[in-house]
Amino acid sequence: MNILVINCGSSSLKFQMINSETEQCIAKGLCERIGIEGSMITYAPAGGEKEKTVTPMPDHTEAIRLVLEALTNEKTGVVKSLDEIGAVGHRIVHGGEKFAESTIITDEVMAAIEECNDLAPLHNPANLIGINACKKLMPGTPMVGVFDTAFHQTMPEEAYMYGLPYEYYKNYKIRRYGFHGTSHSYVSKRAAELLGRKYEDLKIIVCHLGNGASVSAVKNGKCVDTSMGLTPLEGLIMGTRCGDIDPAIIEFLAHKEGKNIDEIMSVLNKKSGVLGLSDNLSSDFRDLEAGYEKNDPNAIRTLKTYCYRVAKYIGAYAAAMNGVDAICFTAGIGENGPLVRTLVCGYLGYLGVTLDEEANQKKGEEVVISTSDSTTTVLAVPTNEELAIARETVRLVK
Repeated sequence: MNILVINCGSSSLKFQMINSETEQCIAKGLCERIGIEGSMITYAPAGGEKEKTVTPMPDHTEAIRLVLEALTNEKTGVVKSLDEIGAVGHRIVHGGEKFAESTIITDEVMAAIEECNDLAPLHNPANLIGINACKKLMPGTPMVGVFDTAFHQTMPEEAYMYGLPYEYYKNYKIRRYGFHGTSHSYVSKRAAELLGRKYEDLKIIVCHLGNGASVSAVKNGKCVDTSMGLTPLEGLIMGTRCGDIDPAIIEFLAHKEGKNIDEIMSVLNKKSGVLGLSDNLSSDFRDLEAGYEKNDPNAIRTLKTYCYRVAKYIGAYAAAMNGVDAICFTAGIGENGPLVRTLVCGYLGYLGVTLDEEANQKKGEEVVISTSDSTTTVLAVPTNEELAIARETVRLVK
């Protein structure tokens, strides 16, 4: 069965076609600047040349139409007709408390997703637009929603509650939800496979380190804590997001800078993180690593602070699970950042971690980067959220 995986943003759309039998990606691409001048689709069939086409995309329906047209194109398409697409799996950012697992998309499900819009105002509406576009163009094809938040719904109450008046939870469902759940699920399960041990017997910490970053604690096959909160702003320092801060900073800055709450939130989301901490040197870790090697004080300060925060969360989650068997690095930085992994692991001697310097130099590979005598195994495991979405889709439609 061919599964089309769709990941809709407010002005972008990523897609992959995956053969569920071989679990191989047979085509992938990206629609950019949807609704904006200069919109473009990039399409690449497996083993073929990447094609870039600048074409008007006034809305997501047109973007989906162009995706389907590329997939069925006589010369470079990978299927002859839309009938060869067995189902569509949609990444949905926020499912609130309504969705603890993936689900077949119905009108009732879409209404429930819409009710979560105020929890993810930049993402959920775009996800719904993508679903509606697919339903319009592929009316007979099953659709599945896979939620970023679902994997974390196994967290116990003491892990997800905030120290706020309980009425805010009762009235508005203000609590920790967590994100990147599809990645955390895939990587923790893959780690168990690589270790040759039962998933249900392990305590695993997953460090999803990309432009957005989060850490999760997975105990006996269930997430028991995660660093992102009500929104993706909480937790680690990220590309442009501040992560954990004293909430009073918001009021302090508003008075000092004469900014309103929306302006302050824009600073916290778009001008902070490693970009702000590096005095606007870069939000790209490749630039920061290059600066670190050249003894740039901005890069050194930023990477040390970033890695210290990651190490603190690892320590907290080792305590929360009363031990840890494996620590996994994943996503763009986690998979491709030997320097970040070295700096983080430098704090983990108390867990019996010794880094294998040669193995740690590998990028984008599944590799154990701790020595064989380390008490805790440390791995780099490339994430594959699209494959995880495809697997969930097949599970529900078969």
